[in-house]
Amino acid sequence: MPSQARCVFGGIVLRNQMAVCGMAAVLVLALQSPASADPAGDQGGAATATAADAGAQAAADVGGDPISDYFAHWHDRVHEAQSTQPSWITPIATVTPRLEQEFRYDELAQSLGNGANVDVYDGGKGLELIPTTTNEVLINLPPYQVRSNKNPASGFNDWPFLTIKQRLISANADNGDYIVTAFLGVQAPTGIAKFTNDAWVITPTIAGGKGWGRFDIQATLGVPIPLENESVIGTSLVSNTTFQYHVGQYFWPEFEVNLTHWFDGLRGGKTQVFLTPGIVFGRFQLPSRAKLILAVGYQVAVSPALTLKPALTPAYDHAWIGSFRVAF
Repeated sequence: MPSQARCVFGGIVLRNQMAVCGMAAVLVLALQSPASADPAGDQGGAATATAADAGAQAAADVGGDPISDYFAHWHDRVHEAQSTQPSWITPIATVTPRLEQEFRYDELAQSLGNGANVDVYDGGKGLELIPTTTNEVLINLPPYQVRSNKNPASGFNDWPFLTIKQRLISANADNGDYIVTAFLGVQAPTGIAKFTNDAWVITPTIAGGKGWGRFDIQATLGVPIPLENESVIGTSLVSNTTFQYHVGQYFWPEFEVNLTHWFDGLRGGKTQVFLTPGIVFGRFQLPSRAKLILAVGYQVAVSPALTLKPALTPAYDHAWIGSFRVAF
């Protein structure tokens, strides 16, 4: 890949190219660093003295340069961030309030109520990084969709390219096992004509969770706000709630309730509810510090009654969801 492409995402050159390239370097170094048990997070465990000594030695080697020193201590900040929050695993559909550092890829196979099928590749996930002890930055990939059986089409959908998390309060299992986090997501209208909403969408979200031993509840409440075409898209209230239990070392069965209520637009006044049973498997040790997490869930619409016009509601009847993640 040409060196310039390392700072280009989806054809957009980001302004702070040094920071983005540095984050990419962190990902590579993370997968090359010695195996260790990491702090509470999708990688699990506690950081070792070896990793800390390596960070200190790296800092000494760079001679105190602020940028080099920042990246030399990257994993120290990740350890501090994750050791001061709950150790639950990320649910299938609900965005966790926890700070995560991982690469994630999802696929969805949706069956629409009008007879069409839609396969979604990537699902708008991507690289998740922890640049400070209370922040996470999600640099997502654009989802690619293939619609078949009716009105066939294939191409990219609108791109939820950036989400920023700000953790407000948190405590690990020894100190209360709870967390509250604020999100801000941005979606660009980059999809093909048959998929796009033709509008930028800003989504402020509040998320939280509480654990009791091996059981936890994680939930989000957000308001996607279209900056154009509101009369068609509508402003909505979106909530996701996950009930999760940790069985043994590697099994996390869960049950989710995913709800969307539209205040206006073509679906104005309607409330869409999906129920999503599923299970997450992990965290499995990979070479170096990385951990593998896999998940599968089945989503089924239970409300409202199917309507085809003025907009298909529910958006689909049922779907299989698969998730692949490598945490570091």
